[in-house]
Amino acid sequence: MFQGASSISLDAKGRLSVPTRHRDVLSATAAGQLTITRHPHGCLMIFPRSEWEKFRERVAALPMTAQWWKRIFLGNAMDVDMDGTGRVLVSPELRAAAHISKDAVLLGMGTHFELWDKSTYDDQEAQAMQGEMPDVFRDFSI
Repeated sequence: MFQGASSISLDAKGRLSVPTRHRDVLSATAAGQLTITRHPHGCLMIFPRSEWEKFRERVAALPMTAQWWKRIFLGNAMDVDMDGTGRVLVSPELRAAAHISKDAVLLGMGTHFELWDKSTYDDQEAQAMQGEMPDVFRDFSI
């Protein structure tokens, strides 16, 4: 399970350096093979390949009424490999889709990661914190 937030910077070629605490797990469990795709909230999702395959099967099984969502998730997916130093190349198309240029936030979301443009994430988080908690948390003890 991946969790935690990391402030990262993409280099001039669009590569992100996977934090060490996640790098070892990804090397051991996924041989450094990842898949990156778009998320409807404006960020990118980064999956270890085995988790991507599970997600891809669920999306592919959706009915025709969800065809545009299939296009968003599957049509934008790119397979990538971590290099020997734990870097991953994020394609120019995916960086542009998520408005990521340099400063980013990598969030562990359990089975996958979200990669956000830092300023976009900060704005979205501030909005969420000012709003009401969703009803699903009504009976949730913190």
